Amino acid sequence: MKTLKEKPKDVNERIKTIADVLADNAFTQESFDQQFGGLEPDEQAYILLKMLVTSLNEGWKPNWNNDSEYKYFPWFYMGGSSGFRFNDYAYWRSGSYVGSRLCFKSRELAEYAGKQFTEQYKQFMIIK
Repeated sequence: MKTLKEKPKDVNERIKTIADVLADNAFTQESFDQQFGGLEPDEQAYILLKMLVTSLNEGWKPNWNNDSEYKYFPWFYMGGSSGFRFNDYAYWRSGSYVGSRLCFKSRELAEYAGKQFTEQYKQFMIIK
């Protein structure tokens, strides 16, 4: 009897690559390219990051009316000889320093996203 391969329960084990992000959001690389291939690279990166946030948050949506609920996002160091790299994570309450669509429900998820998907954040944030 054949058994189905069980999905890992930990989201960090399921979402490790852009292919995982795409699959979790019902896309293949080919279907993504067909739908969004005409956009600028930073716009494509933003769409991928929105999908990443959706996947890692597993249905959690920030409550912007709750000022005691922390929302987290990766924080990057840009500049100098070291270039673009993940630096830390940050949280905020109702005040915001980044777009609300890219926040995470936990520090751990923000840190994971910043380290694991640095190239996508770089593509989105840096003007070339």
